This record gives sequence, structure tokens and C-alpha cells, in this order.
Amino acid sequence: MSVPGALRLRWRRARLHLRAWAKRQALRAVADRTAAIAPDDILLMSVLRNERVRLPYFLQYYRALGVGHFLMVDNGSDDGSGEFLLAQPDVSLWRAAGGYREARFGMDWITHLQNRHADGHWTLTVDLDEFLIYPFCETRPLRALTDWLEGAGLRALSAMILDLYPRGALEAQAYAEGQDPFAIAGWFDAANYSVRRSADLGNLWIQGGPRARLFFADMPERAPALNKVPLVKWRRGYVYASSTHMLLPRGLNQTYERAGGEQISGCLLHAKFLDGFPARAAEEVRRRQHYADGHEYRAYAQGMQAQRDLWCRWSERYVNWRQLEMLGLMSKGNWA
Repeated sequence: MSVPGALRLRWRRARLHLRAWAKRQALRAVADRTAAIAPDDILLMSVLRNERVRLPYFLQYYRALGVGHFLMVDNGSDDGSGEFLLAQPDVSLWRAAGGYREARFGMDWITHLQNRHADGHWTLTVDLDEFLIYPFCETRPLRALTDWLEGAGLRALSAMILDLYPRGALEAQAYAEGQDPFAIAGWFDAANYSVRRSADLGNLWIQGGPRARLFFADMPERAPALNKVPLVKWRRGYVYASSTHMLLPRGLNQTYERAGGEQISGCLLHAKFLDGFPARAAEEVRRRQHYADGHEYRAYAQGMQAQRDLWCRWSERYVNWRQLEMLGLMSKGNWA
């Protein structure tokens, strides 16, 4: 990269940290239990709004993987999410005033908490409907993965978002609190993905799947990005440049190839498409708090009026991570 390009990215990183510092005033600690964080704890950070029904399974899933502490930002929930989290001893909770969009879709709040609490920790940053899987995840805890990554000199793990959905209308099967969402949403698109490399930050840009197929068929270039870097050995000064799709410094995005071949990667199983999704899409259109003034959710809301079944004859039922590796959607690299 040229010297002017490097300086431009350095200024961009500094500006994002200044934004986070300014937006910290919107955060009010409800239960700050960060003093209990052990030096080797794996942390998880997330911003949520009205996710009460999802929270029990989400916490159960990531506790079982080996997350030691959860740092959660509640942006205006009125469904009991905050009260539920307040009762969890391994959760630190903040309430955020102000708009989600004005806080860079929550990333200003997350950046501030990362700067204060995540330095030196392996840190997961995920949404409440994202569930990380990685090679050997059924038998090896997250600590085994982070130890291996560190031993291999790797600072981050990339993961493609894999949208899972039911067969039949979304409302046909109601999701119950504490239930594994993939007992309902068990199907995915095995192909139909495009990949390109971003010249700016060097990350892969992945699009496709059922959202491109059904909601963005006429404008595939505007389909949601499916590339994320959710797991990072965090250092003060790092920052997510766009949601969790890419990071600064840009070297953190070099996560798919290395000398000797393909690098290890995972998938984020995405449980967006459950029975409550049509109502959530309509609400987010009204709120206009998401990217591009809610363009993505307008496409969902319009598409849901005509198509409530995301399944098609090319859909494949999800089995395990090995299946996804055989399909080329993730890789174990040289982790044996």
C-alpha cells in the first residue's frame, strides 16, 4: 500500500476511536461486573434490542463453547431483555441512549467497551442471532481454538454468515424460549455465493444465499455482506471499520490465505429467519435505524409480502461443520 493510502487508513482508525470516545456518554452501566473478568477469559460483546426470547439459548450456547464473560449493550428494550440479563452473574450490562444508527449501528458503543475491557482478550463480537461454529467445535472448546490460533501466530478468525431457514412458511413453526433455533431453521443454500476482495482493506466480500436469491434478485450488488471477522485477539487501538465485516489495521483482514494454503475459517449460523421475522422487518422499516436508511429491511418487508417460504429445491439440510467444509464454505486449514 502507498504511503498516502496507509496514512488515510491510520486517520480513519483514529477518527473511529474518537467517535467511540464521544459516544461513550450514551452508555449507562446497569450491572458492571467486569472486575470479575479473569486475565484469560474469552469475552463476548453484543448490542441488542428486544431479544428476550432468544437470550436463554444464546447464553447457553456460548457458555458451552467457553465464553467467560458477556458484555451486552441494551438499546431500548421493553420486552424484559434487560431484566433477564441483569440476573445473569457472568453478564455486564449497559443501557444505551440515543439512536442505533447514530452510534454507527452500535459499533461506537462496542468500540468503547473493547478499548476499556477487551485488551489482551480473545473477543467474540456477534449479534443475538449469530452462532459461531468452527472446525471440531463439537469436541473442542473455544479455548482449544484460540490456543491453536495464538500458537500459529494468527490474530483473528473469519467466518461466513450462513443463513438458515425453515422449510415452509416462517410462521408455521413458532420459536419457543430456550429452544435451539436450528431445530426449526435447518436448511441453507449450499451454493449461490459470490466472493471478491476489497481493494481498500484487503478483506473478502461475500454475498449471496437466500437473501440475495429472494430479496435482492434484481440488485445482487446490494445484497447484505456475508463476510465477518467475529473472533479477534483484541488489542487497544483495533477497531471494526464496518459492523464486524472488516477491521483496522487492515492486516487483521488477511484471514483466508497464508503461505502453505488455505487458512482456518468458521461459519456464523444465522437464525434470523424464524416466525417473528416478518414483524421485526416491518418494525425496522418504521424505525429506520439500520444501514442505508433501512434499505435492507424494506427489501425484506416487501419480499415477505409475496414469499414466506425461503426453501427451494436446491436447499440442503444442515448437518455439521464437516458438511460445510466439503461444500467449501469453511476450512480447518492445517488444524489437525
